[in-house]
Amino acid sequence: MAKRNNISSSVIRRLPRYYRFLRDLDKQGISHISSGELAKRMRSTASQVRQDFNCFGEFGQQGIGYSVTQLREEIEGILGVKCLYPAILIGAGNIGTAIANQVAYENRCFDLIGIFDKDEKKIGTEISGIEVRSTDEIEAFCRKNNVTAAIICVPRKAVEELAERLYSSGIRSFWNFSHFDIGMKYEDVIVENVHLGDSLMELCFRITQNK
Repeated sequence: MAKRNNISSSVIRRLPRYYRFLRDLDKQGISHISSGELAKRMRSTASQVRQDFNCFGEFGQQGIGYSVTQLREEIEGILGVKCLYPAILIGAGNIGTAIANQVAYENRCFDLIGIFDKDEKKIGTEISGIEVRSTDEIEAFCRKNNVTAAIICVPRKAVEELAERLYSSGIRSFWNFSHFDIGMKYEDVIVENVHLGDSLMELCFRITQNK
Protein backbone atom coordinates (compact mmCIF):
# COMPACT_ATOMS: atom_id res chain seq x y z
CA MET A 1 0.00 0.00 0.00
CA ALA A 2 1.40 3.40 -1.02
CA LYS A 3 2.13 5.84 1.76
CA ARG A 4 -0.21 8.82 2.06
CA ASN A 5 1.26 11.79 3.85
CA ASN A 6 -1.43 14.38 3.10
CA ILE A 7 -4.35 12.86 5.02
CA SER A 8 -5.80 15.29 7.54
CA SER A 9 -5.63 14.41 11.24
CA SER A 10 -9.44 14.63 11.50
CA VAL A 11 -9.83 11.85 8.91
CA ILE A 12 -7.23 9.71 10.68
CA ARG A 13 -9.04 10.14 14.00
CA ARG A 14 -12.30 8.94 12.45
CA LEU A 15 -10.79 5.76 10.99
CA PRO A 16 -10.73 3.77 14.26
CA ARG A 17 -14.42 4.59 14.79
CA TYR A 18 -15.27 3.38 11.28
CA TYR A 19 -13.31 0.24 12.03
CA ARG A 20 -15.16 -0.43 15.30
CA PHE A 21 -18.57 0.07 13.71
CA LEU A 22 -17.71 -2.12 10.72
CA ARG A 23 -16.30 -4.85 12.94
CA ASP A 24 -19.56 -4.90 14.93
CA LEU A 25 -21.63 -4.97 11.72
CA ASP A 26 -19.51 -7.84 10.42
CA LYS A 27 -20.13 -9.82 13.62
CA GLN A 28 -23.87 -9.21 13.18
CA GLY A 29 -23.73 -10.74 9.70
CA ILE A 30 -24.58 -7.50 7.87
CA SER A 31 -23.06 -7.76 4.41
CA HIS A 32 -23.53 -4.24 2.98
CA ILE A 33 -24.11 -0.74 4.28
CA SER A 34 -24.70 2.59 2.55
CA SER A 35 -22.78 5.76 3.30
CA GLY A 36 -26.01 7.23 4.71
CA GLU A 37 -26.56 4.33 7.14
CA LEU A 38 -22.95 4.43 8.25
CA ALA A 39 -23.17 8.20 8.68
CA LYS A 40 -26.14 7.83 11.03
CA ARG A 41 -24.16 5.49 13.26
CA MET A 42 -21.20 7.87 13.18
CA ARG A 43 -23.40 10.94 13.73
CA SER A 44 -21.88 12.34 10.57
CA THR A 45 -23.08 12.93 7.00
CA ALA A 46 -23.04 10.65 3.99
CA SER A 47 -20.86 13.10 2.07
CA GLN A 48 -18.34 13.16 4.93
CA VAL A 49 -18.18 9.37 4.95
CA ARG A 50 -17.61 9.24 1.19
CA GLN A 51 -14.96 11.98 1.35
CA ASP A 52 -13.11 10.15 4.12
CA PHE A 53 -13.01 6.86 2.21
CA ASN A 54 -12.11 8.58 -1.07
CA CYS A 55 -8.85 9.63 0.57
CA PHE A 56 -7.79 6.00 0.30
CA GLY A 57 -9.53 4.70 -2.82
CA GLU A 58 -12.89 3.70 -4.27
CA PHE A 59 -14.53 1.15 -1.97
CA GLY A 60 -18.30 1.40 -2.59
CA GLN A 61 -20.60 0.55 -5.48
CA GLN A 62 -23.42 2.73 -6.77
CA GLY A 63 -26.77 1.43 -5.55
CA ILE A 64 -25.19 -1.31 -3.44
CA GLY A 65 -23.10 0.58 -0.91
CA TYR A 66 -20.06 -0.80 0.84
CA SER A 67 -19.22 -4.42 1.46
CA VAL A 68 -18.86 -4.45 5.24
CA THR A 69 -16.20 -7.18 5.27
CA GLN A 70 -14.18 -5.67 2.43
CA LEU A 71 -14.30 -2.15 3.89
CA ARG A 72 -13.34 -3.43 7.34
CA GLU A 73 -10.37 -5.25 5.84
CA GLU A 74 -9.34 -2.18 3.85
CA ILE A 75 -9.41 0.03 6.95
CA GLU A 76 -7.63 -2.71 8.88
CA GLY A 77 -4.82 -2.48 6.34
CA ILE A 78 -4.77 1.33 6.34
CA LEU A 79 -4.55 1.45 10.14
CA GLY A 80 -2.05 -1.39 10.30
CA VAL A 81 -4.23 -3.12 12.88
CA LYS A 82 -2.65 -6.52 12.28
CA CYS A 83 0.87 -5.19 12.72
CA LEU A 84 2.45 -5.94 16.06
CA TYR A 85 5.09 -3.33 16.77
CA PRO A 86 7.28 -4.14 19.80
CA ALA A 87 6.43 -1.63 22.54
CA ILE A 88 7.39 -0.87 26.11
CA LEU A 89 5.52 0.97 28.85
CA ILE A 90 7.17 3.16 31.47
CA GLY A 91 5.26 3.87 34.66
CA ALA A 92 3.47 0.99 36.40
CA GLY A 93 1.14 3.19 38.45
CA ASN A 94 -2.65 3.19 38.21
CA ILE A 95 -2.81 4.68 34.70
CA GLY A 96 0.12 2.61 33.45
CA THR A 97 -1.42 -0.59 34.80
CA ALA A 98 -4.77 0.17 33.16
CA ILE A 99 -3.10 0.98 29.84
CA ALA A 100 -0.91 -2.14 29.97
CA ASN A 101 -3.95 -4.33 30.60
CA GLN A 102 -5.82 -2.67 27.73
CA VAL A 103 -2.95 -3.05 25.24
CA ALA A 104 -2.47 -6.69 26.22
CA TYR A 105 -6.23 -7.33 25.93
CA GLU A 106 -6.59 -5.63 22.54
CA ASN A 107 -3.64 -7.60 21.13
CA ARG A 108 -3.43 -5.48 17.99
CA CYS A 109 -1.05 -2.85 16.62
CA PHE A 110 1.42 -3.14 19.49
CA ASP A 111 3.04 -6.09 21.20
CA LEU A 112 3.73 -4.99 24.77
CA ILE A 113 6.98 -6.74 25.63
CA GLY A 114 8.31 -4.70 28.54
CA ILE A 115 7.08 -2.65 31.51
CA PHE A 116 9.39 -0.42 33.55
CA ASP A 117 9.21 1.51 36.79
CA LYS A 118 11.67 3.02 39.27
CA ASP A 119 9.67 2.00 42.35
CA GLU A 120 11.43 -0.97 43.95
CA LYS A 121 8.11 -2.22 45.34
CA LYS A 122 6.77 -2.63 41.81
CA ILE A 123 9.90 -4.12 40.24
CA GLY A 124 9.51 -7.87 39.96
CA THR A 125 5.70 -7.80 40.07
CA GLU A 126 3.64 -8.68 36.99
CA ILE A 127 1.04 -6.84 34.93
CA SER A 128 -0.82 -8.91 32.34
CA GLY A 129 1.87 -11.56 32.64
CA ILE A 130 4.71 -9.11 32.00
CA GLU A 131 7.34 -8.60 34.67
CA VAL A 132 7.94 -5.02 35.75
CA ARG A 133 11.63 -4.17 35.32
CA SER A 134 13.78 -1.38 36.67
CA THR A 135 14.02 1.74 34.51
CA ASP A 136 17.80 1.24 34.69
CA GLU A 137 17.34 -1.61 32.20
CA ILE A 138 15.57 0.41 29.50
CA GLU A 139 18.50 1.02 27.14
CA ALA A 140 19.78 -2.57 27.18
CA PHE A 141 16.24 -3.91 26.74
CA CYS A 142 15.53 -1.63 23.77
CA ARG A 143 18.77 -2.58 22.02
CA LYS A 144 18.15 -6.29 22.52
CA ASN A 145 14.49 -6.28 21.45
CA ASN A 146 14.41 -3.61 18.70
CA VAL A 147 11.62 -1.72 20.43
CA THR A 148 9.55 0.48 18.10
CA ALA A 149 7.33 2.47 20.48
CA ALA A 150 7.15 3.63 24.08
CA ILE A 151 4.04 4.26 26.17
CA ILE A 152 4.80 6.93 28.75
CA CYS A 153 2.75 7.00 31.95
CA VAL A 154 5.03 8.94 34.30
CA PRO A 155 4.77 12.45 35.81
CA ARG A 156 5.73 15.38 33.59
CA LYS A 157 8.86 16.22 35.60
CA ALA A 158 10.34 12.80 34.82
CA VAL A 159 9.62 12.75 31.10
CA GLU A 160 12.32 15.00 29.63
CA GLU A 161 15.20 12.88 30.87
CA LEU A 162 13.27 9.70 30.06
CA ALA A 163 12.55 10.91 26.53
CA GLU A 164 16.26 11.53 25.96
CA ARG A 165 17.07 8.00 27.01
CA LEU A 166 14.36 6.50 24.84
CA TYR A 167 15.31 8.65 21.85
CA SER A 168 18.98 7.68 22.24
CA SER A 169 17.83 4.05 22.28
CA GLY A 170 16.29 4.47 18.83
CA ILE A 171 12.64 4.89 19.76
CA ARG A 172 10.81 7.38 17.54
CA SER A 173 7.17 6.62 18.35
CA PHE A 174 5.44 7.58 21.59
CA TRP A 175 2.01 7.18 23.16
CA ASN A 176 2.35 9.96 25.70
CA PHE A 177 0.13 10.24 28.78
CA SER A 178 2.32 12.89 30.42
CA HIS A 179 1.99 16.67 29.92
CA PHE A 180 5.47 17.01 28.41
CA ASP A 181 5.36 17.59 24.65
CA ILE A 182 8.02 15.26 23.27
CA GLY A 183 7.31 16.41 19.72
CA MET A 184 8.50 19.94 20.55
CA LYS A 185 11.95 18.64 21.42
CA TYR A 186 12.38 16.00 18.71
CA GLU A 187 11.05 16.88 15.28
CA ASP A 188 11.49 13.40 13.80
CA VAL A 189 9.28 11.54 16.29
CA ILE A 190 5.68 10.37 16.00
CA VAL A 191 3.72 11.28 19.11
CA GLU A 192 0.14 10.63 20.12
CA ASN A 193 -0.49 12.82 23.17
CA VAL A 194 -3.29 11.84 25.53
CA HIS A 195 -4.24 14.63 27.94
CA LEU A 196 -6.89 13.31 30.28
CA GLY A 197 -7.38 16.77 31.81
CA ASP A 198 -8.02 18.28 28.38
CA SER A 199 -10.58 15.59 27.64
CA LEU A 200 -12.40 16.33 30.90
CA MET A 201 -12.45 20.05 30.10
CA GLU A 202 -13.87 19.32 26.64
CA LEU A 203 -16.63 17.29 28.27
CA CYS A 204 -17.24 20.11 30.77
CA PHE A 205 -17.50 22.59 27.89
CA ARG A 206 -20.07 20.47 26.08
CA ILE A 207 -22.15 20.05 29.24
CA THR A 208 -21.99 23.80 29.89
CA GLN A 209 -22.99 24.63 26.31
CA ASN A 210 -25.87 22.18 26.44
CA LYS A 211 -27.57 23.81 29.43
